[in-house]
Amino acid sequence: MNAIVVVDQNWAIGREGGLLFSLPADMRRFRSLTLGGTVILGRKTLDTFPGGRPLPQRRNIVITRDPSFARAGAETVSSLQAALDLTAGEDPDKLWVIGGGSVYTALLSRCRRAYLTKVDAAAPEADTFFPNLDKLPAWQLEAASEPVTENGFTYRFLDYVNTAL
Repeated sequence: MNAIVVVDQNWAIGREGGLLFSLPADMRRFRSLTLGGTVILGRKTLDTFPGGRPLPQRRNIVITRDPSFARAGAETVSSLQAALDLTAGEDPDKLWVIGGGSVYTALLSRCRRAYLTKVDAAAPEADTFFPNLDKLPAWQLEAASEPVTENGFTYRFLDYVNTAL
C-alpha cells in the first residue's frame, strides 16, 4: 500500500477540513498514480471532493464511525481493520491511502511508499498534519523532482520508501 499527499514545509495537509493548495500538476500526478486502483479515505476527506462524490475509475473505501453513512460509488466500513480486510489480496502497488490525517497516521506504517508533493511555503492556520517522514528512521527519500512553480507556489514531488517493509 502507498500513501499520497500534499504537505507544506511544516508537513501540514489541511485546514478546517479542506486542502491547503490548488496545484493542477499535483492533481494530474495524483490521478495518474491512483487511476485503476483502490483508495482508502475517511468520510471527511470524501466530503471535500466535488459534490462529495467518490473518485471515478477507482474503488473507494470510506472509513466512517457513522453506521448509517452511505454514498453511491463508495464502500463504507467502520474501522481501519475492515478496510484492510476488504483489500486483502489486492496488488499493494494499486492500493492508496489518501487521507485525512488520522487515516494517514493509522496506516502509514503499513505503506511501502509515500508519494509527497512538498510545497515550499507554510500554510497559515493549518490544523491537520502528516507525519514528518524525515524524522522517522524507517523512511528514506528515494527520489526528488526538479522544482515546479504553479499558482504562485514552488514545490517538488518527493518519493519516500519504507525500509521497514
